[in-house]
Amino acid sequence: MDLREDYVLKAQAGDSEAFIDLMKELELPLYRMAWAIVRQEADCADVVQEAILKAYKSLHMLKDPAFFKTWIYRILINECNKLLKKRMPLMTGDELPCRPSGMADYENIDLREMVDHLEENLQIVIVLHYFQDLPLSEIADVLGISTGAVKTRLHRARKQLLSWLENGTERKMSCGAQ
Repeated sequence: MDLREDYVLKAQAGDSEAFIDLMKELELPLYRMAWAIVRQEADCADVVQEAILKAYKSLHMLKDPAFFKTWIYRILINECNKLLKKRMPLMTGDELPCRPSGMADYENIDLREMVDHLEENLQIVIVLHYFQDLPLSEIADVLGISTGAVKTRLHRARKQLLSWLENGTERKMSCGAQ
């Protein structure tokens, strides 16, 4: 049993300090995930706070402490999706902000910014896998999809990112830059 599982068990037994310690460890990764989905600072804070509150209230329902991280990410993604539904209408791909011109040099490319321009379902798997270091099986659990679907989304996302890297000029043109 790792340290996190021990804290989860303590929190489930009513130790609020153990839960606080868990949240201190996960607060920044949760915020980053929320930002990847909702894109507004105030909304990020709201969905993270709501996810933490829901996790705290329903911690007793978590059957396996080893899956705490997956479980709380799932809660967060659900909260983000609820917020986005309230925020309708959604932005279309044409409304996404473009990268500034002159960013075609490989030294100046901000990979995180490029990831932010991916479709949401592709972006989430990239963020969970590469930025949050979750294994494919946990990503599948968080998103409620198969591991094969996660692999497919990762492949599509990497292919899109590579295309943007190789065709930086075309990307700027498709965004309406001159």
